[in-house]
Amino acid sequence: MSLRKVEWRLPGRLIPREFFERTGSVLAGRIVEVEAYLGPHNDPPDPAAHAHRGPTPRNQVLFGPAGHAYVYSIYGQYFCMNISCEKKGLAGCVLLRALEPIEGVAQMALNRGLAEDAPARLISSGPSRLCLALGLTRSTHNGLDVTSDSSVLQVRDDGFPEARVLTTPRIGIKHAVEWPLRFALRGHACVSGPRRMAETPRKGRSSVQ
Repeated sequence: MSLRKVEWRLPGRLIPREFFERTGSVLAGRIVEVEAYLGPHNDPPDPAAHAHRGPTPRNQVLFGPAGHAYVYSIYGQYFCMNISCEKKGLAGCVLLRALEPIEGVAQMALNRGLAEDAPARLISSGPSRLCLALGLTRSTHNGLDVTSDSSVLQVRDDGFPEARVLTTPRIGIKHAVEWPLRFALRGHACVSGPRRMAETPRKGRSSVQ
């Protein structure tokens, strides 16, 4: 698996999560927005990446193998989820930024403390919101293989038609803010951040190898 292949292919994929604790059902959302974060082997290194300074006990999942969930906490109470994308020993990942709720939508809304009929954008638009909606935590889901059929957390291709993916600079960070490593389904209502996004031509990625 390669970061270069994954970043463009993840938007449109489903991410189902078995939710047995209360209902015995499945929660699922369609990935509509991601951001790529590059490993220290990249030239230049990505100063916004958790792997920027090398492996630590916290970020070990990022250094391979590929296809595993890296769940980390922010502000001591919320979580974000990445998927490792490089071979063992290297680092690189894709941050899930937004989902469209697909299955178990009412439960996902309740997990967010919202009414069951809350707008989809409020349920899982944003990295922490989607983790709350799916009930993801570091203690339970960090390190899970999202490519395994036996995993309670997976990424699946359900035949969703290929859609145009918009490329923009990443948002909500302080370093390398100009790098065009954010990828979103064009015009989708559940994409996070500004509703109007200026697209970066794909050739602009040549400055980030």
